Amino acid sequence: MNIAITGAGIIGRLLAWQLLEQGHKVTVFDRHAIDSTASCSYTAAGMLTPYSEGETAEPLVVALGKHALQRWPQLLDQLGSDVQFHSRGTLVVAHQQDRGDYQRFNNAVSGRMSLDEEQYRLLNANQLAELEPELAQRFQHAAYLPDESWLCSHSVMSALADKLQQLNVTWYANTEVVAINSGEVITKGRTANHHHFDLVIDCRGLGAKGDLPVRGVRGELLWIEAPEVNITRLVRLMHPRYRLYVVPRKGDLYLIGATQIESEDYSEISVRSALELLSAAYSVHPGFAEGRVLKSDVHCRPALPDNQPRIEASDGLIRVNGLFRHGYLISPAVMDEVMEVIADGNYQSEFDGLIH
Repeated sequence: MNIAITGAGIIGRLLAWQLLEQGHKVTVFDRHAIDSTASCSYTAAGMLTPYSEGETAEPLVVALGKHALQRWPQLLDQLGSDVQFHSRGTLVVAHQQDRGDYQRFNNAVSGRMSLDEEQYRLLNANQLAELEPELAQRFQHAAYLPDESWLCSHSVMSALADKLQQLNVTWYANTEVVAINSGEVITKGRTANHHHFDLVIDCRGLGAKGDLPVRGVRGELLWIEAPEVNITRLVRLMHPRYRLYVVPRKGDLYLIGATQIESEDYSEISVRSALELLSAAYSVHPGFAEGRVLKSDVHCRPALPDNQPRIEASDGLIRVNGLFRHGYLISPAVMDEVMEVIADGNYQSEFDGLIH
């Protein structure tokens, strides 16, 4: 088939790759340059944490995330690029004043999911010291979810762009899509340009606001270089307002996030958020005090009213949206659902992303 994909975020690139591998002709439309990092898919820590997300996320998101946790290693192996992927698990910690939140987290996760001791363990100070000695200097307890993983969003997006070009994708970069119809993409120009296809897959996120009830949710992220810190696992810290995380990257680099603000404000990080994120990082490890803030990232993630992903299909058009702040966690599962819809040729119903 001749297929168009509008939007080159993580789900758009994954779908384009898989469709090209199956022999389809694929055209990608995106408002940014191919090597631009302006997509919200770059403002992401790449956490693959379905179990710890189970505290607050909908059961659908948890189910999709568990599926994707198994799919990502397969996809990265097929991609064949040097993508930073880490599978050392998540440690959830709390300071004494937040022990109530920590207990509620443990009750919620253990109550909503049937996890055995290999998937979810409560650690004392000695057990924590065996895994992360530098964390044990400040925390006496931790919950450990060893199956959870994380990846580098930048390296994944770059590797996917390279793969698409190797497979001879047609890529309309710096191109604004103004309307989508069944089998048709209309782009902005001096006059409207009409492009016709057998199938259009709309992955524009917030760009689809005129067609879906999608809203933006602001997220903020700090990049810190901290040579005096040696943490090798993803860390979640209980916080009164939101769940904070510390994500290790190569080269003494750590990503600190994540705020979740009901706003479509794209301006620079707020003083309040910066203070909270930096204070939280220091409270996890004193070595962050001498670290260097390399940059801050701010973006808005696309969310539907129920904060769950949605796949809508009709003849000649599939809409994929609402990945919210779970883009990397659930995108392989959503991709598999869309590929199944295309393979079956069943475009007459609405899908909610459940794994069949």
